[in-house]
Amino acid sequence: MLELIDICFTRDNKKILDHINLSFNDNKFYVITGPNGSGKSTLAKIIMGIEKPDSGRILFNGEDITDLDITKRAKLGIGYTFQQPVNFKGIKVYDLLKYAVGLNISRDDALNLLKVVGITSSTYLDRELNNSLSGGELKRIEIASVLARKPLLGIFDEPEAGIDLWSFQSLAEIFKEIESSKRATTIVISHQERILSIANQIIILANGKVKNIGPAKEMLEEILNG
Repeated sequence: MLELIDICFTRDNKKILDHINLSFNDNKFYVITGPNGSGKSTLAKIIMGIEKPDSGRILFNGEDITDLDITKRAKLGIGYTFQQPVNFKGIKVYDLLKYAVGLNISRDDALNLLKVVGITSSTYLDRELNNSLSGGELKRIEIASVLARKPLLGIFDEPEAGIDLWSFQSLAEIFKEIESSKRATTIVISHQERILSIANQIIILANGKVKNIGPAKEMLEEILNG
């Protein structure tokens, strides 16, 4: 279980997160949504340890991780994907997946990891993680690298950002599979209805506060009705 207790965060004299209290249960699929500037991505970064809250506590499976850095949180089983996938100059897809798993896995095993996210050609293993790959391909490879670690908690920050409709449809199917597997707690930052509809719970942020939280069907009605 992940617990956020009275989390506050201010930047440039602007309060980004204002006393956030949330609990995320094991093996559930959550989507955090809300208008631009509501604090969604900042909250995701605070959970991962990329940003540190001004006050409040973060508990993960009963352990206080508020002061742990991103590396230590990853070792505890927290995975994270960025809005814009990071390019690793000179790093090939196969090398990334071996690093993610922490083992010298075979090419067949690496390809099986890619197949989970809809990439079936072995030629991708020898491609570099750079701009020769489309936004959708980079997104899927990054998600594969996170899933390869078998995290207890996976955080996906606006996975639909900057990708085409075809890639987005593939990503939506990936998240459906993640939700149905019930193998980990998943938090997705998104405003896309197709991803929102997958959630067990939707959390709506507005002006740095939790505006509402509830089952997907109930929250979607509120969102769509304004």
